[in-house]
Amino acid sequence: MCRWMAWSGQPLVIEELLFAPPHGLVDQSRHSRLGVETTNGDGFGLGWYGAGDGPAVYRSVAPAWGDENLRELAAHVESPLFIAHVRATTGTAIQQTNCHPFRHGRWLFVHNGAIAGFGEMRRDLMLAIDASLFPAIQGSTDSEVLFYLAVTLGLENDPVGALERAIGFVEKTAESHGVENAVQTSLGLSDGERLWAFRYSTEGKSRSLFVSCDAGAVRRLHPENERLQRLLDEDRLVVSEPLSDLPGLWEGIPESTVLVVQPGEDEQHPFRPSR
Repeated sequence: MCRWMAWSGQPLVIEELLFAPPHGLVDQSRHSRLGVETTNGDGFGLGWYGAGDGPAVYRSVAPAWGDENLRELAAHVESPLFIAHVRATTGTAIQQTNCHPFRHGRWLFVHNGAIAGFGEMRRDLMLAIDASLFPAIQGSTDSEVLFYLAVTLGLENDPVGALERAIGFVEKTAESHGVENAVQTSLGLSDGERLWAFRYSTEGKSRSLFVSCDAGAVRRLHPENERLQRLLDEDRLVVSEPLSDLPGLWEGIPESTVLVVQPGEDEQHPFRPSR
């Protein structure tokens, strides 16, 4: 379906995670190990926070491994919080407006998964979105509709609750259309200060999602690794699949869980869509 990753911590040159690791996100775009598809070449996107107002976004329909602009950009942009996504379409068009991340104000949103029966439900889901948001919807994906449903349902003040309500609404709508196991997701969301990572599916068999382990423990475990020794305690990386095979670096995010990466202690909570 797709692969994504997100970094929160010390300012980092983006290529260190996109290109440098043995199984970084650009390598995953060609050689995914845990995804439904091995190749995720239907476009990519990068969103990052820096000196400007709100996040910047660069998206393209070119495969991530072949875009020289991405390589140039990633080698020179440093950011304390960024999200990247490589796409394998589930049926909607290969076009720039369908590439993640989606942006609204200070928010960035990425999705790996699909809404089953989206074509049948699309009208009902679209009509539930606040009319004032319609001009912002530029693409045709289920992911963008889910994002703007969450914006409609209170994302600004209650990100977790808004997504619980949005996914609950999708599941309820699916039931009325006779669609089973409607939602398959791993989601990334940020407001530039915090990062939320959600793992959820209606059938309880969600796509893979991992978070890097405590930085101090990683440093102690691999004293010979210069790159890992530079990790600070606040550094966290969320990935669809691990970027390397070194032991002790990754912890799986449990089913039906939201991880909150934030200044101070990170948190994990049950994620329960509400109807």
